[in-house]
Amino acid sequence: MTLKLFKGMRIVAATHNPGKIPEIAALLGGHYDVVSAGALGLAEPDETETTFVGNALLKARAAAEASGEVAIADDSGLSVRALDGAPGIFSARWAGPGKDFALAMRKVEERLEEIHADDRAAWFTSALAVAWPGGPAVVVEGRIDGDLVFPPRGDRGFGYDPIFQPTGSAVTFGEMDPAVKAADNHRARAFAQLKAALID
Repeated sequence: MTLKLFKGMRIVAATHNPGKIPEIAALLGGHYDVVSAGALGLAEPDETETTFVGNALLKARAAAEASGEVAIADDSGLSVRALDGAPGIFSARWAGPGKDFALAMRKVEERLEEIHADDRAAWFTSALAVAWPGGPAVVVEGRIDGDLVFPPRGDRGFGYDPIFQPTGSAVTFGEMDPAVKAADNHRARAFAQLKAALID
């Protein structure tokens, strides 16, 4: 079995967030028919793994088995060195059921204050998995390092972007031009690896 993604094929994205579909399609080069697991009525599996790679693989395999088609999943989040890598795989959960990332960013700041940490080093991770139904899977991981800044700056990104300033940049992801951010971030780095592995 050749592990390649062929132009024009349909790929199930293991997400119930319709906003992610155009982004995934664009990162794959626009050559695929990307459909969401949500649009197909597939259930969301419980993310029971302890790593980004584990959760991406779990989601991709579940979508591939349920749909009978090749599936792609990503799991990503923010890790803070002084907090032993938290929030990490729980990045979305820190925002609560209402996905309130202003709350999540406050929580990061409060935790750092509680332990009197001056260390502001942090990184974003994106793990990507592509799974074939009943078959193998390919997993890659991209990472971008930077520092946390408080108070949050900028309203152009999403999630924790307003408190993350990538190394070598004078602005946060929340202030950055979206095209500049899209050209080099954790997800773009992961997709570059995935393309090298699976797309001719």
